[in-house]
Amino acid sequence: MAEGTRASCSPGLSIADTLLALGQSCLDRGEGDRAVAWFRSAARGGDARAITMLGRCLEHGWGIQADPCQAAAHYRRAADLGDGWAMFNLADLHCHGIGVPADDEAAYRLYAASASRGNAKALNMLGLFHESGRAVPAAHGAARALFRAAAEGGDCWGRFNHARMLLRDGSAEEALRWFRLALDSGFPDFYRSMAAALAPHPDPRIRALATQAGAKASACAGPAHRNEVRP
Repeated sequence: MAEGTRASCSPGLSIADTLLALGQSCLDRGEGDRAVAWFRSAARGGDARAITMLGRCLEHGWGIQADPCQAAAHYRRAADLGDGWAMFNLADLHCHGIGVPADDEAAYRLYAASASRGNAKALNMLGLFHESGRAVPAAHGAARALFRAAAEGGDCWGRFNHARMLLRDGSAEEALRWFRLALDSGFPDFYRSMAAALAPHPDPRIRALATQAGAKASACAGPAHRNEVRP
């Protein structure tokens, strides 16, 4: 590797931590090929987080030819090592049938495993499955509980869906509070979706939030890999 290879580890950081930080820094600058090199270096030591990040690069074509099948293989390997984000990412692939067969039951199991490791985004996905009756019988009470847990865990989609349920139940003031919190924790694609979902609402306060979401989407749009901050 080029510059930066002589950087020593900061106190308290492992070599893998440092390599991952260097890789993420390269991604932030749009230097995908260098990011892949750093992640590979960390992955050689068996670091599950680095293997997951290689999977992300392979899934999205960051610095390497996109290969969803290989992305899935990396996620599976990291998931076997206990990485919760790898479980989540592999669940997403099964959810959409990308690089692996579409399999709602496998996706649900992986989301549940990821949620058990504290992943709030996985709690939100479980809520969607319970709301729609996908892979499990529809259970709106369970969906509401999962959305609330995801919201309290800081997930923007969890906050949005929790607010959506509150609005449906007639708790507009509490819904507005959670919609505003979602605005503080999202990313460009989320803001665009939020704006589209709320724009037709008859309540002018909610339409105002849609306008704010659209403005945030325009203001913070950046490289694709920064749309959502996660491994």
